[in-house]
Amino acid sequence: MGEEGTEGTVHLLCLAASSGVPLFCRSSRGGTPARQQLPFSVIGSLNGVHMFGQNLEVQLSSARTKDTTVVLLVGLEELTNIRNVERLKKELRTSYRLIDSFLRDSELIGDLTQCVDCVVPPEGSLLQEALSGFAEAVGTAFVSLVVSGRVVAATESWWRLGTPEAVLLPWLVGSLPPQAARDYPVYLPHGSPTVPHRLLTLTLLPGLELCLLCGPRPPLSQLNPQLLERWWQPLLDPLRACLPLGPRALPAGFPLHTDILGLLLLHLELKRCLFTVEPSGAKEPSPEQRRRLLRSFYTLVTAMHFPPEPGQQEEKAEDATHQAQVPRACYLVSGTEEPGTGWRLVALQLGPRRLLLLLSAQSPIHGLRGLASHTLHALTPLL
Repeated sequence: MGEEGTEGTVHLLCLAASSGVPLFCRSSRGGTPARQQLPFSVIGSLNGVHMFGQNLEVQLSSARTKDTTVVLLVGLEELTNIRNVERLKKELRTSYRLIDSFLRDSELIGDLTQCVDCVVPPEGSLLQEALSGFAEAVGTAFVSLVVSGRVVAATESWWRLGTPEAVLLPWLVGSLPPQAARDYPVYLPHGSPTVPHRLLTLTLLPGLELCLLCGPRPPLSQLNPQLLERWWQPLLDPLRACLPLGPRALPAGFPLHTDILGLLLLHLELKRCLFTVEPSGAKEPSPEQRRRLLRSFYTLVTAMHFPPEPGQQEEKAEDATHQAQVPRACYLVSGTEEPGTGWRLVALQLGPRRLLLLLSAQSPIHGLRGLASHTLHALTPLL
């Protein structure tokens, strides 16, 4: 596989490792799908680079020029032992929407954090109770409510799904075109990479879907409108209250400081996160720019300051002195530190939770840690 960026266009190219036959190429420009495809000569060159390195027992991870970056990725073993290329090409087409969603400027962040994008419904306990009862009634333990690719509520078994399927399943649902019901075969990369499961989805309200992961049973016909009405009609108002949660993640009226332009809260043990760049009505910077700032800041603090997993850096520490040097907070200012100029980014880690905030230029530098601590304290009961 390879990814190349040229003049704002990103190409995701998948080649058969043994033969170099192109399996698919998906393109995106400026965060939206593009029809521009890589020339066959470029595809051949990428494969030549891969084969040359492979013959020397060298894995090439990236190659860069002034305005181009080529990244080679390792595919699954099933993609390296291909018996029928044309059949594989046909089967891969069902993944195009999911692949394209990773190339777009997504409102989600689970692809980067490997934590499930979640929202906090106003009446979560009622929805959770109904979800558990519905799961028992239809005979499957894996059920969730998903709005715009984010999990509203889920059964305990759904939450126990491993990475990356726990992230990929709601992301897949959010990437598909609207349908009243679906019976979709899915392979679970961690739990069942060779035997497909069935992902059943039922639209309760436009944008809000009930998702079931199951085996041969139940048949989709068993999930009839009468069954859905019995369980979900009494909760119509709480379900409607979930619809605006997609971009905001937090319930309406949740108290946040007016300087907060965006936030990312991660629970590193539960592998769940809350991500929003629309906590207030401020117009600048744009939501797209806010997402880019927070994604870049997350990458920076994870690589430079905080361990990717809770306790990981402490376990690797050679002595207590090194453990004491593990930071708990950091901040970054774009532009100058003068009030009213530049954006402020602050990160705070406390136990299994990590909070990243994007703050307006009016937020004073000396108050960043206090504001982050207060916000994390307020958000802790939610995640």
